Amino acid sequence: MADPLPADLVRALANAEQRLGAFRRLEYVAVVNSTNDAAIARAQAGAPHGTGVLADAQRAGRGRRGRAWFSPPGAGVYLSAVVRPSGSAWSPGLLTLAAGVAAAEGIRAACGLPVELKWPNDVVIGRPWRKLAGVLSEAVGTGSRIDAVVVGIGINLLSAAYPPEIVDRATSVESEAGRPIDRPTVIVELLAGLSRMTRMLERGEHAAIVAAWRKLGRAGLGGAAVRWVDQGVERRGRARDLAEDGALLVESAGRIERVVAGEVTWERLTRE
Repeated sequence: MADPLPADLVRALANAEQRLGAFRRLEYVAVVNSTNDAAIARAQAGAPHGTGVLADAQRAGRGRRGRAWFSPPGAGVYLSAVVRPSGSAWSPGLLTLAAGVAAAEGIRAACGLPVELKWPNDVVIGRPWRKLAGVLSEAVGTGSRIDAVVVGIGINLLSAAYPPEIVDRATSVESEAGRPIDRPTVIVELLAGLSRMTRMLERGEHAAIVAAWRKLGRAGLGGAAVRWVDQGVERRGRARDLAEDGALLVESAGRIERVVAGEVTWERLTRE
């Protein structure tokens, strides 16, 4: 059962209602196992496009490939939204890229931080890269039919005692900005970005989405060294670009390879 939205967030959402479109439908739950699980349940029950679930804490938040997402009370933005794009053909992979753009642009708009994107779904800052947000997209449907995609976005907003395994590569918006951050403003800018990017998907503006991602992710596309596993064999190469469908293009052994899924490990970028 949903809890009442905090009063400051109610005011912020009301002031930005026209920018939010369908994403003005936001439910708040103080503590939840996973906002993605809660949003998936709502999607399966027929929740309309744009329905969002926001939590103050997650007991079992998760990231890509089953990793835990550190979600202490009051320290972050833990938000998942039901997305049902209509119109021209689109893919969950392209939607994940669009959500990454929405998260990065939302943080930039709310806080002024020069965040970047790391393929496929990490929002990072600095040299070497430090992660402060991530995206997890999960399809909802029957068999091969996709009825909706739940887009989960986690943002480390406030400083926290990170687990030992991530302490050297995690950071928060507040730590990087060096000042207090207004949480409702970040949430509004994030939802507005999701509204804008999903409308672009519906209009078939796929090239514009990829171009926006390239702009925010160009530091990692200029020849950064990467490695990945292909059919059980570790491969190495240099990231060169994104394909129009969002695949990572890697130069390896004199050829351009398409990486569309799996784990890609990036060598840390040095300070420029």
